[in-house]
Amino acid sequence: MEIFILAFFALGYLVLAGADIGVGMLLPYLGRSGAERRVVIAAIAPFFLGNEVWLVATGGVLAGLFPELESELITGHYNLVVVLLMSWVIRDMGLWLRGRLPTAGWQRWCDGAVVAGSWGLALSWGMLLGHVLTGIDGPLAALPALVVAALFATHGLTFAALRLHGEPHRRASMLSGGAGEARTFALTATALAVVGVLAGLRLPLSAGSASAVLVPVILALIPLLVAAQAWVWWTFRHRVTGPSYL
Repeated sequence: MEIFILAFFALGYLVLAGADIGVGMLLPYLGRSGAERRVVIAAIAPFFLGNEVWLVATGGVLAGLFPELESELITGHYNLVVVLLMSWVIRDMGLWLRGRLPTAGWQRWCDGAVVAGSWGLALSWGMLLGHVLTGIDGPLAALPALVVAALFATHGLTFAALRLHGEPHRRASMLSGGAGEARTFALTATALAVVGVLAGLRLPLSAGSASAVLVPVILALIPLLVAAQAWVWWTFRHRVTGPSYL
């Protein structure tokens, strides 16, 4: 049961947060002007905080149910974890602060923070997942990292196709051809989930002694998390029609 709980949260993060990370990576392509970029950011604004809850939950499950694995992952990839966390902060900083000042220079700086942080997140996750999957170190480790990052970007592109309209939608629809957008999104989500499952199968998943206490609590909280996530997706299911932001 502990393994399924970890997989639930970890895969949920990859699929859900992978969409807004991918949109951030492609922000300069999807939005060619400041106004368009604001609309593109508005497409992920209702979701990115809720999606990050899945990462926090994954970290909590690791610490509570798999303390040895958590220690191994952090100790063995300490520098990578630091880069990942810094990228997370930089990306969120750009998202939160962009609307604080109306000047074009400030907004371009925040857009750059969103793009840099999103690429940092994608490449950090790519390095981590790639190392778990292949065990490759050194310069060659960049190859699986780039593959995973490309998958994040593709997933974000399919999500943007579901959320945007007008010219940004046309750019985002390059994979689906303007039709079958939900199907294309499901395919990229499945691909990310498969990568996560393959990485999980290579991890030493031995649960700690706290499982008997923590598992019932986590199982009781899961329906609340799923219900909140479903409510957000249902409430903001329509395409973005204006630059409403945070």
